[in-house]
Amino acid sequence: MNNNAYQKYKNTAVTSASKEKILLMLYEGAIKFVKRAIKACDDKSIAERGLNIGRACDIIMELNNTLDHKVGGEISTNLEKLYTFITDQLTKANITGDPKYLHDSLKILETLNEAWVQAVEKLKKGEETSPHENQSSLVSLSAKK
Repeated sequence: MNNNAYQKYKNTAVTSASKEKILLMLYEGAIKFVKRAIKACDDKSIAERGLNIGRACDIIMELNNTLDHKVGGEISTNLEKLYTFITDQLTKANITGDPKYLHDSLKILETLNEAWVQAVEKLKKGEETSPHENQSSLVSLSAKK
């Protein structure tokens, strides 16, 4: 019964979240699944590795699918390239079992997540930023959600 209540709470948290919060939740989820995949590689658990890589790929594909190139312009194009690179790295990790590819993906995801957190904080404060100061704040324009 507690599990059902927790699931309802999680569903409500997602459905009532702002688009910025959803974006951060997606990044946090991708990071979590990549970390789990790294642990599965260390544990030599092929099935667990594949499951977590698949979940991370699903999130990255969703992030990629929500890019709005008309609004985001060059930033959206650059994000798309990063998402494609991450997907390729995750695929290589799944095929080879080499955690190096996962570590590479994790670094990129954590860097992007950190930039998004800063951009969201600045948006909440109503601060203006220049593209050179924090390009990630402009990326929020490139997400449809």
